[in-house]
Amino acid sequence: MNTFHRQLQLEPLPRGFHLITQRVIAALPEIHQMKTGIVQVFVQHTSASLTINENADSSVRRDFERFFNRLIPDGCSYLEHQDEGPDDMPAHIKASLLGHSVTMPITNGELALGIWQGVYLGEHRDHGGARRLLLTVIGSD
Repeated sequence: MNTFHRQLQLEPLPRGFHLITQRVIAALPEIHQMKTGIVQVFVQHTSASLTINENADSSVRRDFERFFNRLIPDGCSYLEHQDEGPDDMPAHIKASLLGHSVTMPITNGELALGIWQGVYLGEHRDHGGARRLLLTVIGSD
């Protein structure tokens, strides 16, 4: 059984949902030698999230952004925490709803995602800055 961790630094991205599947795969060339295993991706920030969803049509990512902004708009009068601005607490809530990690199986050296599945980073701040991802792999060759 092989286990390793790697950190992946993403440059600052604009607010929205960003397909990062290929960035994750590129950071983990070792998985191509594994028959079976799992990859966990964890975002080390409280105002960004990870999710797996439709990867073929970019309108899905725009719809996600519109939906979450309507569900939890910036500057809600009932939210108290605004230490870093009106998008601060809404970003924390969105990240909590979506989650901070995704886990994917490895089968025959590839991520075993469905044909239309991809990994998204949800950037929930207007100026969130660079984001660190911790990638953990457990597998066997």
